[in-house]
Amino acid sequence: MRDSKLSFEQNRTPSETPDYSSRVRDLLAKMNLREKIGQMTQLDLGMVTDGKGQTITINPQKLQKAVIEYGVGSIFNAHDEALPPAKWHELLSQIYSAAALSRLHIPIVYGIDSIHGANYVRGSTLFPQPLAMAATWNPELVLRAAQITAAETRSVGIPWDFSPVLDIGRQPLWPRLYETYGEDPVLAKTMGVAVVRGYEGRDVAQNTSVAACLKHYIGYSGPTTGQDRTPALIPEITLREYYLPSFQAAVQAGAHTVMVNSSEINGVPGHVNKYLLTDVLRGELGFKGVVVSDWEDIKKLVTVHRVAATEKDATRLAITAGIDISMVPSDYSFADLLYELVQEDAVPVSRIDEAVSRILTLKFQLGLFEAREKPAELADRIGTPESRQVSLQAAHEAITLLKNDGNLLPLRKNMRVLLTGPTSNSLRAENNGWTYTWQGDNAALYP
Repeated sequence: MRDSKLSFEQNRTPSETPDYSSRVRDLLAKMNLREKIGQMTQLDLGMVTDGKGQTITINPQKLQKAVIEYGVGSIFNAHDEALPPAKWHELLSQIYSAAALSRLHIPIVYGIDSIHGANYVRGSTLFPQPLAMAATWNPELVLRAAQITAAETRSVGIPWDFSPVLDIGRQPLWPRLYETYGEDPVLAKTMGVAVVRGYEGRDVAQNTSVAACLKHYIGYSGPTTGQDRTPALIPEITLREYYLPSFQAAVQAGAHTVMVNSSEINGVPGHVNKYLLTDVLRGELGFKGVVVSDWEDIKKLVTVHRVAATEKDATRLAITAGIDISMVPSDYSFADLLYELVQEDAVPVSRIDEAVSRILTLKFQLGLFEAREKPAELADRIGTPESRQVSLQAAHEAITLLKNDGNLLPLRKNMRVLLTGPTSNSLRAENNGWTYTWQGDNAALYP
């Protein structure tokens, strides 16, 4: 591997990190229970919009219900496909304006999966998938790609990126293997740290930075069957020696958020695993940021894992285990049920305050409470020639020759090369998932 010492300021010292604790306490004291639980609720974009694709528009009544009535603190996702910057600006300006009219004017934090570039923004710079980026063995290049991704994501008004995927790629059957930085813990943690530093920069509030989200904590990539969202059997020594190092290094690099494993480890679903979420992540690793669930995973504690008889009980188990934000994402059940649980003393108010304090701290750290330039003013940084050149360099450096049989390399200048196989001219295969659609399955949208 090339020198993994990154030419980038490592971590700010605590004295350089702004202290928002008093502002958080003051704001928390003004909030009622409904508003607090709203902050812990994350909804899909479809919950406040009508239409799909490029015709999507904000529904004012839906937005009013989400932001004013329920006080929802987070919205995320693209609805079906990537949008051009102007459409993102149109949607987000209405969402953020609605939040500014709420009783306490608490801003929305919007999240998106920018996995290999700002892949839900039309015209953005796309990079090779993470597995290919790992194959460059060049953390400086990975850091630069992350900086570009952060700047282009923030340019449309989105400050939170559900990336990097730090699952260790040791189960070749797992269909999301391409999202990992490979099978080696040293390589994976080196690239993970580069990505976190590239995303978050010296100050995550800057208009070129986004909050990183480490996922999927932990063991998600090691399912016994190889199928996605299925159980894993991982001895703790293996979990600690192979799966934990990439998360530990990224936490030490200052990552602000973590997303949880959708499945289960050794019979315990990730979303109720208090040992891993609280004892290990916060106690041992010292993580102080926000823990967010994955898609609908509190509900799945009932329907898939069957560790809770009702969604209400599942909500209690997940929140007391350490979940701060529920990616519900398509109804208001979480907010309603958690309110009932607190009223019944089944979940202590202190746990709610703890989670909301972390969420408010994140919003202050991202600069969301401050007046900022409009995202439309930053659109000229998307898909620049310089950024595309970095992507081309990454594609070149990711090319891997497994064996130099017969001294094939270096190639003679007059040599002809046959590119063959069923995916040799497939844009879908070359771009893969998270490319303008979730599965990257619509090549007609590609540039």
